[in-house]
Amino acid sequence: MLAGMTSEPELQRGVGEPDGFRRLWTPHRMAYIQGENKPTGPAPDDGCPFCSIPRLGDEEGLVVQRGESVFAVLNLYPYNGGHLMVVPYRHVADYTELDGPETAELGEFTKKAMTALRAASGAHGFNIGMNQGAAAGAGIAAHLHQHVVPRWGGDTNFMPVVGHTKVLPQLLADTRKMLSEVWPV
Repeated sequence: MLAGMTSEPELQRGVGEPDGFRRLWTPHRMAYIQGENKPTGPAPDDGCPFCSIPRLGDEEGLVVQRGESVFAVLNLYPYNGGHLMVVPYRHVADYTELDGPETAELGEFTKKAMTALRAASGAHGFNIGMNQGAAAGAGIAAHLHQHVVPRWGGDTNFMPVVGHTKVLPQLLADTRKMLSEVWPV
C-alpha cells in the first residue's frame, strides 16, 4: 500500500459499508475547497488570485508567460502535469466582456500553450475550455480563465481509474521553468 493511503475496511470499521475506494489524503486540496485562493466577492479587490498573480514574480506566481492583455499561469490544483490557464489581466467574469484584442490574445496564447506543452512534454492532445459561472463549475467564477490541460494516450491508467489517485511526476516550479523556456515567441 502506498504511503498516505488507507485500506477502506480499516477506515470504515464500525461505521458502515466501505465503498471500495482507497484514499490518498491530499490536505492541500482541502484549503482550496474551504476557500483558500478564492475571492470573497465579485470585485477585483475581493481577493481575486488572478488579479494578484500578475503582481508576483514569474517563479513565485507560477507565471509561464506574460502578454499585453493575458498571461499563462500553472494551475495550483492541476488535473494533469502541465495544466495551465490563460487569464486576462482585466477582471471580467464572462467571455462576452472581453474586447477584441483580449479575445485575440487569449486565443493566440492558447495556441502557444499547446505548442509549448507539446515541445516540453510530448502531449498527445488537450482538453481546452472555460467554465462560465459557478453553475457551470467555475471555481473562480468572478475572473474568466481558460484551462489548457495536456493529455496523453493512456493517461487514465489504473491510478485514477482503479486507485482514484492522480500522479503528477514533476514539481510545479520545474514545470513552469520548462514551459517558459519553450514558449513560442
